[in-house]
Amino acid sequence: MEDKELEAIRANRLSQLQRNAPGYNTQQNQNAEAVEEKKRAAEDMKNNMLAQILDQNARARLNTIKVAKPDRGQMLEDMLIQMAHRGQIMAKMNEVELKGLLERISTQMQKKTVVKFDRKRTALDSDDDLDLDV
Repeated sequence: MEDKELEAIRANRLSQLQRNAPGYNTQQNQNAEAVEEKKRAAEDMKNNMLAQILDQNARARLNTIKVAKPDRGQMLEDMLIQMAHRGQIMAKMNEVELKGLLERISTQMQKKTVVKFDRKRTALDSDDDLDLDV
């Protein structure tokens, strides 16, 4: 009897270990692989579109911007792709045109900084120290 119980416990434990082992959940792995494949395909499509829109120097400039400021580089890429879809870009953009576009974007994004100084009167204010009752 002991051997059968021990073997049943071992079988249960082995099945638990197999379920928890990486690669066992093939459905989850397949879903993750499919999502990753879609991301790669979208990235490839975006890169192909940008290669059609930009010449070598402009592409190098865009990559430099992405390294320095990833959010701004991503925004610029999205904007270029949207412009291409709308038909606003007819020929390959060179580096000078890309710089001009970037300057227009940066001037639009600049926010005017307003500093408001609200001076509160306190008991230790220097204006209160003056006695004009002489």
